[in-house]
Amino acid sequence: MATDAREPGTPAGGPKASRRAAAMPFILITVLIDMVSIGLIIPVLAPLVGTFTGSQADQAFWFGAVSFAFGIANFFGAPVLGALSDRFGRRPVLLLGFSGLALSFFVTGLANALWMLIAVRLVSGALQANAAVANAYVADITPPEDRARRFGLLGAMFGVGFILGPVMGGLLGAIDLHLPFYVAGSLAVCNWLYGFFVLPESLPPERRSAFEWRKANPVGALRGLSQLEGVGLLVAAMPFALLAQLMLHATWVLYTDFKFGWGPRENGWSLFAIGMMMAIVQGGLMRVLLKRFSPQRLALAGMVSSALCYIGWGAATEGWMMYLFIIVNVAGYAVTAAIQSIVSNAAGADMQGKAMGAMASINSIMAVAAPVIGAAMLGFVSHLPRGDWRIGAPFYFCALLQAIATLLAWRHFARRPAAPVGAPRRADVHP
Repeated sequence: MATDAREPGTPAGGPKASRRAAAMPFILITVLIDMVSIGLIIPVLAPLVGTFTGSQADQAFWFGAVSFAFGIANFFGAPVLGALSDRFGRRPVLLLGFSGLALSFFVTGLANALWMLIAVRLVSGALQANAAVANAYVADITPPEDRARRFGLLGAMFGVGFILGPVMGGLLGAIDLHLPFYVAGSLAVCNWLYGFFVLPESLPPERRSAFEWRKANPVGALRGLSQLEGVGLLVAAMPFALLAQLMLHATWVLYTDFKFGWGPRENGWSLFAIGMMMAIVQGGLMRVLLKRFSPQRLALAGMVSSALCYIGWGAATEGWMMYLFIIVNVAGYAVTAAIQSIVSNAAGADMQGKAMGAMASINSIMAVAAPVIGAAMLGFVSHLPRGDWRIGAPFYFCALLQAIATLLAWRHFARRPAAPVGAPRRADVHP
């Protein structure tokens, strides 16, 4: 037995290392196109649902149902797709996800009934694990000590996608509510072509693992994630933090409409601001922050910052205040990359897809709950006059969730610190 603590992608010289270094720009471009296409529909999906309903309360309910359909399908689909990427490679699963997105966008644009929206979101959710597989791709080509920074770059592409996508969606939606979906579908097709002809595979055959249903189902995937050294109780904190974050995303457009009367254009610009801050923090400041703070400290600071900003967004009485807290929440934009690096460093070389798929499964089930809870809470306060502080109820609830996540994460890091970066793990020992 020979011990090789080096993960795939650790620089070792030669053309193979050079090819893997060149793979990072490819996956960043892929994620950017993917997120622009998704961001395009954010300002217009809720208004599109509203064209099939007769009241704000009905709109909130059916928007929650459409979001629920995607989330529940993705909850079951993401761990399976993550495990399949460990068996067959990242590239085929990414191509499948791009196909599902293209189908979803085009059919949504053509939909003339609510049942069509729900049906296509079910199909799209079952086929979509692009974020999880992209994270596994980055882990494949990156040494453990550099993963937090690389995940930050990946997060920056998500941010840039949210800069370009919602603004484009808001401008196009002002022309026609269906137009952003056709443009998003076209971008998804372009991404499939780019992935097919340009994107290299990151997982060599010798690093692949067998597919097992017991590890691919959501329960098995989450159990495996909780048993990773250095993760433990952090798995219990993730759902609370993710539910808060996803409730923010799920209710932002409806909330700003109810409270400030914002339309697609105003929401497009506000989401542009969120994306810009994500890109600045994760693409640039992440390197500086990681020199001063460990991923654990960064995650805790970000959770505290987010909890305070949720209260600020909920209590805001003027539109400019929403922008103020978008800017203030600097540490909050670093939480996801910090936690991803902790989980990735705890997983073995052949477990990246499963680990990221399990995290995506947590994200998905929270994505099921977030729009339902958020829409229900907004439905209860939809009768209140614009500007009433009680309309911020979903955001106050988000602050409570984030506070619980912070306490659980703090307890975890105090009792069971993460394994040292680069330390050998059982999965890195090869015959």
